Amino acid sequence: MTGTTIRVLIADDQMMVREGFSVLLNAMPDIEVVGEAVNGREAVAKVRELAPDVVLMDIRMPELNGIEATREIVAADGSAKVLVLTTFDLDEYVYQALRAGASGFLLKDASARQLADGVRVVASGEALLAPSVTRRLITEFSKLSDAPPHPMTSAHAAYGDLTERETEVLVLIAQGLSNAEIAARLVVAESTIKTHVSRVLVKLGLRDRTQAAVFAYEARLVTPR
Repeated sequence: MTGTTIRVLIADDQMMVREGFSVLLNAMPDIEVVGEAVNGREAVAKVRELAPDVVLMDIRMPELNGIEATREIVAADGSAKVLVLTTFDLDEYVYQALRAGASGFLLKDASARQLADGVRVVASGEALLAPSVTRRLITEFSKLSDAPPHPMTSAHAAYGDLTERETEVLVLIAQGLSNAEIAARLVVAESTIKTHVSRVLVKLGLRDRTQAAVFAYEARLVTPR
């Protein structure tokens, strides 16, 4: 992030959504909306131009949808985090966006506090906004047997590089547990879990905890319940 201010780009084809979110976020002392985009293609261009910390990304947009835009942004700029906007929490397209590299998702009817907190969490790299809801979404759509293999899992099909403890931590991440909860479960210090999480991400070449959770489900390390 730039200094202590989180720079946000809002990408949505509905003017009321863009303006409403801009007003709410600009009212926060630590958040600044630096730009808006009306479609996915413009969002990709604005990320290059404005270098935001977080992109609030609608999925259904003209010219280039939010999923493809997310994929391009993540591939081109490792610093910009994408927070997907959706109107309902069990949205198949949200799961596709997570696979494309989004760091999490947020409902469009979120309160001002939820919106600001979500932006802060994603900007800090924590990724999972609401573990219980995200876990439910991942579980639901990892059941789709006809889903094509994702490069993330096929490229790392052999996850044998992970130690037994690292694999255990990965499974618990996929179950939606926070670092503190994992530490309590394994009876170790939270700092130790942070180290394990970092090593898991590096070894698997993953971006964040959300990507790790998706990997665990798609690699069948975790069985949908």
